[in-house]
Amino acid sequence: MHGAVPLKLIVGLGNPGSKYAQTRHNAGFWFVEQLAERYQGRFLKEPKFSAELARITVAGHALWLLKPNTFMNRSGLSVGQFLKFYKLNLEQILVAHDELDLEPGVVRLKQGGGHGGHNGLRDIIAQVGKEFWRLRIGIGHPGHRDQVVDYVLNRPSKSEEALIHSAIERAIENLPTILESGFEQSMNQLHRR
Repeated sequence: MHGAVPLKLIVGLGNPGSKYAQTRHNAGFWFVEQLAERYQGRFLKEPKFSAELARITVAGHALWLLKPNTFMNRSGLSVGQFLKFYKLNLEQILVAHDELDLEPGVVRLKQGGGHGGHNGLRDIIAQVGKEFWRLRIGIGHPGHRDQVVDYVLNRPSKSEEALIHSAIERAIENLPTILESGFEQSMNQLHRR
C-alpha cells in the first residue's frame, strides 16, 4: 500500500424514508446503495449506530457502508457512534454527499475543510472533527440561496438524475484505486474529466 490510509467506512448522507428517497439531498445514499448493489452488500438496521449498515469487499478490502437514519442534520450522531465503537480515525472514513457547488455529472474528492452550508457535514464536523475525506457529488445550484432548501428536497430532472448517477458510477469504478493506491491517485483519475 503506497502509504495509503486503509479506508474502512463509507458514509452516505441522506434523509430516511420513501418521501426523500429520490431527492437531490439523498445523492450520498444513492452512492452507498449502488455500491452495495455492485458488491452484494445488504443494508440492515443497526440501532446502536442509529443507521443502516452493510458490509462489502472491494478489491480484497472489507468496507462498512453506513446510512444514518437520523435525518440529515443529525448525521454526526451515527458517525460518532460508529467511530467510537470501531476506534477508527477520521482518515479512514469517506463521507459521500450532495454538493451544490458542483454541476450534475461532476464528482470530486477532498479531505477536510468546512461544511459549505451542508447540514449533514456540519453535524459530522461538530461531532467528530473535519479531517475526514468527502466524496462531493454535484447536484448543481438553484441560483439563489433562498431556493436551496426546496431544491435539495426535490427530485432532479430526468437528465440531471442521469448525470448524477453516471458520476456516482465513475466514483464507484474509482474505488479500487482509492483502496489500492490511496486518495491522491484516485483524485488524479476522477478530477481529470
